[in-house]
Amino acid sequence: MRILDRSRLEELLKKEEQLFLAEHPKSKALFEKAREHWQGGVPMLWMVRWAGSFPIFVTGAQGAHFRCVDGFDYVDFCLGDTGAMTGHAPQPTLEAIRQQSERGITFMLPIEDVLWVGEELSRRFGLPFWQLTLTATDANRFALRMARHITGRPKVLVYNYCYHGTVDESYITLDERGLPGSRRNNLGPPVDPVVTTKVIEFNDIPALEHALAPGDVACVLAEPVMTNIGIVHPDPGYHDALREIARATNTILIIDETHTICTGPGGYTAAHHLKPDMLTLGKPIAGGIPAAVYGFSEEVNDRFMALLELEDADVGGIGGTLAGNALSVASMRNTLEKVLTAEAYQQTIPLGEQFEQGVLSVIKEWELPWIVKRLGGRVEYWFRPVPPRNGGEAAAAIDSELDRYMHLFALNRKILMTPFHNMALMSPATTQADVDYHTAVFRQAVESLFS
Repeated sequence: MRILDRSRLEELLKKEEQLFLAEHPKSKALFEKAREHWQGGVPMLWMVRWAGSFPIFVTGAQGAHFRCVDGFDYVDFCLGDTGAMTGHAPQPTLEAIRQQSERGITFMLPIEDVLWVGEELSRRFGLPFWQLTLTATDANRFALRMARHITGRPKVLVYNYCYHGTVDESYITLDERGLPGSRRNNLGPPVDPVVTTKVIEFNDIPALEHALAPGDVACVLAEPVMTNIGIVHPDPGYHDALREIARATNTILIIDETHTICTGPGGYTAAHHLKPDMLTLGKPIAGGIPAAVYGFSEEVNDRFMALLELEDADVGGIGGTLAGNALSVASMRNTLEKVLTAEAYQQTIPLGEQFEQGVLSVIKEWELPWIVKRLGGRVEYWFRPVPPRNGGEAAAAIDSELDRYMHLFALNRKILMTPFHNMALMSPATTQADVDYHTAVFRQAVESLFS
């Protein structure tokens, strides 16, 4: 088993940082200019966390590639962290945007396409009723409000190091003693999440039973597979237990498919025959146009509508002026009908398998204590010898310096990986050549570290 020389890693990282700086003078100049009026020099603060000392400025993208102001073409395995899982600028989505923008963008009134979209969502995910919003974060927020409203219970249950966008209740973790508390750098929380939320480790059935037993939890909000702390699969039988325990305690089960939609046309829910009471989904479903949905069972709908006064439908904390706008709806229809199809997944999933095998071949060749995990067309490699079973184990395995090096090494060779963790996503436009190129660059990075 090879041992990483940390001093060598530090030296190599400095060289890659110098190369990045030398090759991107135009991006650097734009970044410095942007700092005059944009916090941190970026339109959204998390953009400062890219592997370079400043972000690349993009000029255009098509399919699985994008271009930057310094003239380079990149293979994009980030794909907007799932938002561009369709590939960039898919033609059916562009056509919907062109046609609908000429007819009007937002009305606070429905268009006929909502009928098709509702039928298609019900067909794919098995839930009869749906609502629209602009982001998966809002879909989760509104689902939590619905669950609390109809159950009269105050608490939410989430998993340690879960990902549900910027939902306040999800910013809670377990410390090294197993005690819950606000997640690190939870900025200005409106209330300590311990007040609103219970948190347990994924795959821990006794902890799940203990958390739900008192009857004060309105809902479990769960990724069917953990994704943002790395890909952590459920143990065999875990979802059956989750469904059974939630039902036995009259707790609403919400499945967040926003990242796990990479599993198939109906996400992990359809692929593994899950039976949630509610489901949330955002990011790629309108081809990059902001759009998200939340769906629910007939029982949830009936309970909610029985408590709703018509005069309160617009002031209850659910919804937004631009939610359900015509442009999002039209884009969603064409994207679901013509882009995120069963045929598209017949391309992306085999590419994910090939990406996985390519990285594994290098790991085996160099006898590294690393692993690779895959979910459909989503692949992630880890700097640890065995797969983590929960968020706590996954968080403990993070090697920020090595992460940064591997990302920057790839970026300097014109490959974009998803920031913050070592994830690659396949789109219908990704090619075998793109995957093979990553394997070659990954091998070069490993050689630089261990030869």
